[in-house]
Amino acid sequence: MVDDDALFRWALTETLSACGHDVVEAADAEGALQAVTSVTTPFDVVLLDFRLPDSSDLALMSRLRRLSPSAQIIVMTSYGTNEILRGALDLGAHSVINKPFEISQVAQLVAGAHASRC
Repeated sequence: MVDDDALFRWALTETLSACGHDVVEAADAEGALQAVTSVTTPFDVVLLDFRLPDSSDLALMSRLRRLSPSAQIIVMTSYGTNEILRGALDLGAHSVINKPFEISQVAQLVAGAHASRC
């Protein structure tokens, strides 16, 4: 999960862990890229905040897609325009969810994205 809001990451990590998911957190693009390149088993699902301090728009998603092509990417955004939605889906996003949202919605999306990999 990649988001620059530490409290948000904590809440989502707690929820997803309680649902049985192993969660790796990153606060920025650099941390996300480090996490993806340092694991031996590819990530199944990536939760990606649309705007991060060290990444412009969907550039990080494009890089993550190249590094981990089998990962299902869920884009989380407070800037949910049609252009962003189209851009994310064109890059292969599993889904886009607009902030604010209920944490349970993300848990359902993660379960669905994980199931779609099988």
